[in-house]
Amino acid sequence: MSNADSAVLAADMAKRLDDKKGKEIVVIDLDGRSGFADYFVIVTGTSTTHVSTLANEVLLVAHERKIEVRGTEGLPESAWVLVDLGDVLVHLFRQEAREFYNLEKLWSPKATPGREVKVMTGHKEEAKPKGEAKPKGEAKPKGEAKPKGEAKRAVAHPE
Repeated sequence: MSNADSAVLAADMAKRLDDKKGKEIVVIDLDGRSGFADYFVIVTGTSTTHVSTLANEVLLVAHERKIEVRGTEGLPESAWVLVDLGDVLVHLFRQEAREFYNLEKLWSPKATPGREVKVMTGHKEEAKPKGEAKPKGEAKPKGEAKPKGEAKRAVAHPE
């Protein structure tokens, strides 16, 4: 499939998922950032049933267009379902899973020089370089539990 064909498929997939009431639909062009796909289509479903319905719609579109489905992961749990269409990967999430994995941030264009990097230590967050104020709304509420499996050692995360 050419990059132009992938772009059309990603756009059409986004439209079909919108027709099925998918929320917060994002198409990410991976040009120059991935050797395994050209586009991500990311969408949120309102429940596990809705995510399953959205996944079935993706499979239906693939069948209609005679596109090989290389793999499907996450069914029947449907917190995060991945449908691999080759050059287009469709990620279907429940809201909590989408917020947790935050693929949009992970796959955003590379950081530019001078960008702030957050250093996570356990469940506390410290901004680097020191002396710069954090933007409002970034502080975690007191008493918020850290996700299971979060490392206790310091890990740098680019903003």
